[in-house]
Amino acid sequence: MKKRTLSLLMAASMTAGLLAGCGSSKPAETTAAPTTAAATTAAETKAEETTTAEETKEEVTPVTLNIAYMPNYGSLWSIENAIDQGYLEEEGITANLVEFQDGPTIIAAMESGSIDLGYIGQGAHKLCINGQATIFALSHISNGDALIGGPGIKTVEDLKGKTVAYSSGSSSEDILLNSLTKAGMTMDDITAMDMDASAIVTAMLSGGVDAAATWSPNSLKILEEMPEATKLTDNMTFSDQTVSLASWICMPKYAEENRDVLVRFTRALFKAMDYAANDHQEETAALVAAQVAQDKDSVYEQRGDAQWMTGKEVAKGAADGTVEGYYELQKQNFIKSGAVEVDPPVADYVLLDVMKEAGEY
Repeated sequence: MKKRTLSLLMAASMTAGLLAGCGSSKPAETTAAPTTAAATTAAETKAEETTTAEETKEEVTPVTLNIAYMPNYGSLWSIENAIDQGYLEEEGITANLVEFQDGPTIIAAMESGSIDLGYIGQGAHKLCINGQATIFALSHISNGDALIGGPGIKTVEDLKGKTVAYSSGSSSEDILLNSLTKAGMTMDDITAMDMDASAIVTAMLSGGVDAAATWSPNSLKILEEMPEATKLTDNMTFSDQTVSLASWICMPKYAEENRDVLVRFTRALFKAMDYAANDHQEETAALVAAQVAQDKDSVYEQRGDAQWMTGKEVAKGAADGTVEGYYELQKQNFIKSGAVEVDPPVADYVLLDVMKEAGEY
């Protein structure tokens, strides 16, 4: 490159001298050659940069991931947009979405090797604290859980001696325990009926139970189809003392061996979160409805289930300690309630560095 530029400059200088000796009246021509040389240099530099960019892009190893989700807006809002907007494709990732009903079941599927990455709600975070799974991205702060009383039940205290449906190990159990504790009650004060999340709605609507602790869209369906039902509590009832988080997780071993994949996947999620956190909620509802085979309007109603964060906000929070603070508060409340007996540093099971690196786009 240097030799070529020098030759062009020497040729330009000789041309200028010849023109001056002939008494040329066109001085503008004396600068034409240097300008051309500069343009040539710039063009070649751009070509080199383009080649480098293409080579870098080619170095990304394509990967297909089995990704677990739950059939609601909160679980799918970012991943559906990451697919639809092409953000995952940009990262060389193909997503195979697999539906589950709750977080503990997703973690069990990961342990069996059938699932690579997955979404969990509040309750399943206990298993992450216990070392069974690793969190690599915060999805949102949830308000989708609720304790709902049937006819004649207007307060948590009214649940004494009543049958309450819940799903153990999930955020359903958490909202129930928090509600009972706030009312000065325990599980011994009620008849707690542990059942699959998918069966809770049927049990409640059929009158098989007196109350139900569940999450959206189950909670919305119960309140819509049972006008006499009362929402006794939700996540915001306890916002002054706890935080309900939703996260993306994987197995600890997968995190150790596939950090680059986690960063690429999280970067795609963050871009999708930027796109959909404050806008495009109707389009998002349509995407989610198509995936879960539900009515679009019903899915759209779920948009109030959380504080939707942008990817930039999560990345910034991971850098300044805010996100770590959320998970610390969550952990301490699990410990206080007796749901968790260990107290590891948040950094042991939450990959804050992945969130920070993924946010550099």
